[in-house]
Amino acid sequence: MKIRTMRRHVNESFKSLGRNGWMTFASVSAVTVALVLVGLFLMVMFNLNKIAGDIESDVEVRVYLDQSISQSEQETLATELKGIKNVQEVRFQSKKEGLNNLLESLGNDKKSFTDLQKENPLPNAFILKTKQPEQTIAVAKKAVQFPNVTDVRYGKGTVERLFSFIRIARNVGIVLILGLLFTSVFLIANTIKLTIVARRSEIEIMKLVGATNAFVRWPYFIEGLVMGVMGSIIPIVLVMVVYRLAYYNLGGDLQQMFIKLIPYHTMVTNLSLLLVAIGALIGVWGSLNSVRKFLKI
Repeated sequence: MKIRTMRRHVNESFKSLGRNGWMTFASVSAVTVALVLVGLFLMVMFNLNKIAGDIESDVEVRVYLDQSISQSEQETLATELKGIKNVQEVRFQSKKEGLNNLLESLGNDKKSFTDLQKENPLPNAFILKTKQPEQTIAVAKKAVQFPNVTDVRYGKGTVERLFSFIRIARNVGIVLILGLLFTSVFLIANTIKLTIVARRSEIEIMKLVGATNAFVRWPYFIEGLVMGVMGSIIPIVLVMVVYRLAYYNLGGDLQQMFIKLIPYHTMVTNLSLLLVAIGALIGVWGSLNSVRKFLKI
């Protein structure tokens, strides 16, 4: 396409947006309302997904060793544990390191357990990380069968419920997001369609004088793109404000509960780009889908 022709399409698009001010406002408003809901919901779902991922990554298998195990037997056991299917990492934790970690987790209450340092009751252990969190249970069942292993712990019962909850939450979130996007597309497309219907005579005249379908579509493509991008501006600003308040006011309290939110700049950047892309896509699709029926002359 020639630059002069493209310039003509751009100029016509912006003139048309101005001439049909109220219809343009209605279309942009529809995009804005839909993207506000989508943006806020995605903001919550992205953080829930991150929190779920953090929890999954913390799941590990602790293999406790017999107190009488020799050094050579310990090395042999380490090799055998590494050979278990889906085991990604095997790390040795001495009884001293285990006690220090325990006391550290107690915080101010650790003073009451200082006597444990004189006679450490904890055994040496291997800590296993799996390639996928869901493989933890199978790995634990395999590890407990090896000699010189006195106990294997991975949060039995709790881990199963946790994985089930995370799976259900993610599936529900995906369904809700798709449902919200579908509803938004339907609402916006119908609003934009009203704009196109009000100008059907323009399309008919252009077709009667010999304009090609592509020539007719381009101005509407640009209009839909502009309306979609314009409709994403307010949702982006709102998401930035809401997430900033949530991140800096609640982030510290949540970190004390070992819950970390997605960093502010990462969330705002990614979600802003996503909202612009969704808005532009919906605007273009709504315009082209609506003008298509009037090209059959």
